[in-house]
Amino acid sequence: MAQQISPFFRSPFTDLTGGLVSHQLFGRCATMEMDMMDCLEAYGLDRGMRKCKDLIDEFKECHTLTKQIKRFYAMRTERERQIAEGKLKGDCRYVTPKIDSF
Repeated sequence: MAQQISPFFRSPFTDLTGGLVSHQLFGRCATMEMDMMDCLEAYGLDRGMRKCKDLIDEFKECHTLTKQIKRFYAMRTERERQIAEGKLKGDCRYVTPKIDSF
């Protein structure tokens, strides 16, 4: 992760183009990225990688959505298992959730 946060060679060009790689324009992970970067700025890069590990992990999850994808695959696998066992039949196989059922 250190390679992604701090450039190997710093120049005015890297300062100008550094904002293009951030998530501040996308909106979904912008606040998490700012919290992570503030923490890393406060502690420095080397010490901040240890102190800010929770914030870094939260930002990685927001960016990659790995837990959400694993949860989706687990639900789909369970549904396919129930269909194979015969618990879900006919029109009940792929019923969408009712509105406001969350």
